[in-house]
Amino acid sequence: MDRIEVILEPLRVFLTQIADFLPRLALALIVLIVGWLIAKMVRFAISRGLRKVNFNVVTDRAGIDGFLRDGGIRMDATDILAWLVYWIVILAALVVGFNMLGLAYVTDLLSRVLLFVPKVLVALLILAFGAYFAKFVGNAVSAYFRNVHMQDADLLGNLARYAILAFVVLIALDQVNVGGDIVRQTFLILLAGVVFALALAFGLGGREWAAELLDRWWPRKKR
Repeated sequence: MDRIEVILEPLRVFLTQIADFLPRLALALIVLIVGWLIAKMVRFAISRGLRKVNFNVVTDRAGIDGFLRDGGIRMDATDILAWLVYWIVILAALVVGFNMLGLAYVTDLLSRVLLFVPKVLVALLILAFGAYFAKFVGNAVSAYFRNVHMQDADLLGNLARYAILAFVVLIALDQVNVGGDIVRQTFLILLAGVVFALALAFGLGGREWAAELLDRWWPRKKR
């Protein structure tokens, strides 16, 4: 009799664990299903809300939607933001579900991803509004220099636009902790190289060219 109990003890422990695990599995599945339904509703609400406030107009005028289309992506920036929010809700549901199952390692991994996705969301918002602002400033600079009859107005406008856009990209990369000091230092090195090259052109080998360029931009009045 004792031998039979020894043999059946592992089976009894296994069945007890199964009986304890099944209710938690059922609750986890319910959490996932509810989370999936909430995620779909939130994605729909975010997409409709952003289009109501004309966010898609901002991203289209900033050139982001055109860039996505050129890259073969059928969704615009508004849809991408809605999908990011969708996955935030899904990941939150997964974290709760795996936590119910006692899978601490998986929960920790998903929590890290869950903390990273909002940073991507903020970075995309920074890029969208920053690109729109950069384009606005570039057009304003070009229009101003055209009004004062300065040549190369488009060139100066593009310089202003891309300078602002470079800073916006740096801020977005810093938001998602990509590159960090290396990206900033590389940008500063490139900027210093451009300034140094222009200084050499104006001070050494390009005096005549610089004088001609300055005369084109700021023509001296004839007496």
